[in-house]
Amino acid sequence: MADMDYYKTLGVSRDASPEEIKKAYRKLALKNHPDKAKGDKKQAEENFKKISEAYAVLSNPEKRQEFDQYGAQGFRAKFSQEDIFRGFNFNDLHDLGVSDNIFSRLFGGLGGGRGGPRSRSRVFRYGDSEDFAAQAQPLKGEDLQAEMPITLHEVAFGVEKILTFSRNGQTEKVSVKIPPGTLPGKKLRVAGKGRTSPQGGASGDLYVKLREVEHPVFKREGNDLYVDRRIRVTEAALGTKVTVPTLDGKTMSLKVPAGTQSHTKMRLKNYGLPHPNGKTRGDQFVRIIVETPANLSKKQKTIIEELAKEGL
Repeated sequence: MADMDYYKTLGVSRDASPEEIKKAYRKLALKNHPDKAKGDKKQAEENFKKISEAYAVLSNPEKRQEFDQYGAQGFRAKFSQEDIFRGFNFNDLHDLGVSDNIFSRLFGGLGGGRGGPRSRSRVFRYGDSEDFAAQAQPLKGEDLQAEMPITLHEVAFGVEKILTFSRNGQTEKVSVKIPPGTLPGKKLRVAGKGRTSPQGGASGDLYVKLREVEHPVFKREGNDLYVDRRIRVTEAALGTKVTVPTLDGKTMSLKVPAGTQSHTKMRLKNYGLPHPNGKTRGDQFVRIIVETPANLSKKQKTIIEELAKEGL
């Protein structure tokens, strides 16, 4: 089955409030109640599972943020069915009048009815020929989130950094390897460094989000870099040369043609950040800023007035 857009599933906008999301879920849950729906019961059950999954994600601020950031496909690649329903209040389903036998058939061990999560679970997958897959292991521990600063130089060439974080009430350190071309905003997974499972299952994972450190010279747009160079009006009119640094420590000399307009961009091909494939790089762009003098001497003003008479 194709990955779902949870907002469309519940019929709410992407900026819907938690109250609007809950209201939409309860309305659709009652409409597709497995015990009470009219018509195709099996379709009603499938619909009920879909809207419950959507509500489990959108009612959880962290999961909702992940879904907004990565979209349906990226989210489902990262979160299993068990992950999606971890922390979900299954008592909400009982409040809607879902009987235990229907509850068990639809959700298996993802929740233990009124008593909370079971120590062993069975995970349903949409599109399976049977309602449930094979019996799964005990629930894994909760995933942890952390941030790590990264400079443009570290993005370009890769780095291995030590992250200090809190886990199970203790301060721990872990080495995080960041490959070249890993852009800020990406989350790196460190397996098994999340919270321990309260039921003896596998530990959760640690997700490290890379936070960009502002560079004093370069500005980044995707894998491209931008640097500004300012020239005088006369240099723009007559042409000149400018020197610009690159992220790998080189100094490049660029010829600025006569008649160059302000904010013209000149490209240094393949001097940007590497792409994750390691084979190509972005470009570096030099923006030429033509400075108009604010204060003219009497002589300069006279010269410009003469130029104006000549049509300049």
